[in-house]
Amino acid sequence: MTLLLPPPPSGAAGWRAGFALCLLCLLASQPLAGTARAAAAKPADYEGDEAATAFDPASPGLDWWRESMQSRDARLQWWREARFGLFVHWGIYSGLGGVWHDQKITTGYTEHIQRRLKIPIAAYRAEAAGSFNPAAFDAREWIRLAQAAGAGYFVITAKHHDGFAMYDSAASDYNIVRATPFKRDPMRELRDACRAAGLKFGFYYSHAFDWGEADAPGNDWDYQNPGGDTLIGGREWWLTTPDFLPRARRYVDTKALPQLRELIANYDPDLLWFDTPHKLPPEENLRILQAVRAASPRLVVNGRLLRGMGDYDSTTDKPAEFPPHARDWEAIPTTNESYGWSPFDHSHKPASHFVGLLTKATARGGNTLLNIGPMGDGRIDPKDVAILEGIGRWWATNAEAIHGAKRTPLAVQAWGESTRKGRTLYLHVFAWPADGKLVVGGLKSEVRRAYLLADPKRTALPVARLNPLDVVLTVPAVAPDPVNSVIAVECAEDPVTDSTRLLSPTVAENWLRAFDATLQGRVLRFGAGKAGNAYVENWTKPDESVNWMVRTNTPGVFSLTLVYDATAGDNSYRVSLGAQTFAGPVLPGKAQAITLGLVELSAGTHLLTVAPHTLMTGELMRLRGVRLQPVVK
Repeated sequence: MTLLLPPPPSGAAGWRAGFALCLLCLLASQPLAGTARAAAAKPADYEGDEAATAFDPASPGLDWWRESMQSRDARLQWWREARFGLFVHWGIYSGLGGVWHDQKITTGYTEHIQRRLKIPIAAYRAEAAGSFNPAAFDAREWIRLAQAAGAGYFVITAKHHDGFAMYDSAASDYNIVRATPFKRDPMRELRDACRAAGLKFGFYYSHAFDWGEADAPGNDWDYQNPGGDTLIGGREWWLTTPDFLPRARRYVDTKALPQLRELIANYDPDLLWFDTPHKLPPEENLRILQAVRAASPRLVVNGRLLRGMGDYDSTTDKPAEFPPHARDWEAIPTTNESYGWSPFDHSHKPASHFVGLLTKATARGGNTLLNIGPMGDGRIDPKDVAILEGIGRWWATNAEAIHGAKRTPLAVQAWGESTRKGRTLYLHVFAWPADGKLVVGGLKSEVRRAYLLADPKRTALPVARLNPLDVVLTVPAVAPDPVNSVIAVECAEDPVTDSTRLLSPTVAENWLRAFDATLQGRVLRFGAGKAGNAYVENWTKPDESVNWMVRTNTPGVFSLTLVYDATAGDNSYRVSLGAQTFAGPVLPGKAQAITLGLVELSAGTHLLTVAPHTLMTGELMRLRGVRLQPVVK
């Protein structure tokens, strides 16, 4: 079928018409290149959190999507309640353990070994699949560990980018039952174990990247395929290489869609987790989403299929901090620096690190999906077991502060974070007060009762009103938990709060994260939140600034330190707080801490502003935050 349509007008009207044209062609089952733009592909080990640009939700052809979103809240109810899930990257790459013949993958994502070492499909199928026999795999033990750690849902790789199905697939014999000595279906065993334990169950499915297929994007070492590291045809290959479009569509029709439909029909999952959508044209991603919605309206779909059209937003891999998100969202940290198992990566963080991430995500309205990479023999790495057990010990006492909790109305506190459930605030105290006095800044509501979750008797803690905005709790001299002690604060009403950050004169430092600031400007934006980009970026306009409102109850003196990344340039900054202003040159370096001097603050509210003094070249800086350390006179 050929659609003969007049060319769209230019300008904004043309942009809207382009979307309409795209959707008309989609509904006519004809792929159309160039009508919707995809986010740029990322190099190396990037696993995309950038979905293709969303289609105009008001388009006539999206009635089915608008109807599906009417039941979004019902679909997400269990997901919002859980707050914490376990993510598992496990496949035939796990059996390789980052080693292929005499070559080793010692850093980065070992699940990408086929791509990173350009292993031919035939060799990978023969050796990686042909030798994969995880005889020690025990689905019930995996789910027991997940449940004991506090996970409310479990998501595992049914097919990763290598194209190998970890289940009994009728759509492709390149699967664990027919292509390995194992001959069992671990996905069914895990699904059954989740059902028995009361956990929700989900599949990761790489719909766009498939290195095992000649017609799928990504394998540019066996074939002249777009979507790989050499970027044949460019990042948006469908704009420049339209001859590959029928092949990509054939891959979607003959493998991706059939496998997704059989996963839904045969395993009845609760969630589907997609990835790397920028490898396919946006129209194909939309077609996949429509097919999934038709197959199971109750399925939760993550945000890495089409931006803004999934049930929740997916954020960056390996987050260190969280930028603000207005919608439901999910963080996906991993225990070391790889998602698949790596015997060479010993960078595992302690359980306390993930307790902190879980708390910060919940405080900001997000979920945490913590990844582990089981070993090729089917066992979970003992280092991951220790992390899960450590989280579980904290969870056993403090689960109610996370499970079912919502975004907090309180500002970030000098001592930690907070979560909320109804009229109860849960104070997550990372820095226990040495004087036994915990000041809760910005809580205007009456407090009826406060108690430690670690106290089996839930003995009421003394509570006093410090001033109209703040209350003070008298707490034991020693923290019940060295990492995160939780205090429940029951209010007489839905908590009424003040959003201004209260500075403390008694903590070692008041850390003002860039992600908790207000950005003043049109192009200034937050980074993704990994350790390498937990900053404000794209600071290219001289009239844009980063701002925090802060408050002090008593006069005080603070040492002010600016923390930022920058490259060489001729730029300078200006920092103002209270009656004082500091200025200085922007120096090149990463995560450098530049102490500007002492600032004296009177009691009251103050605006802290970081802005350009001169902006001659490129970005001003990439600001990570401001440190205010109390100075005792």
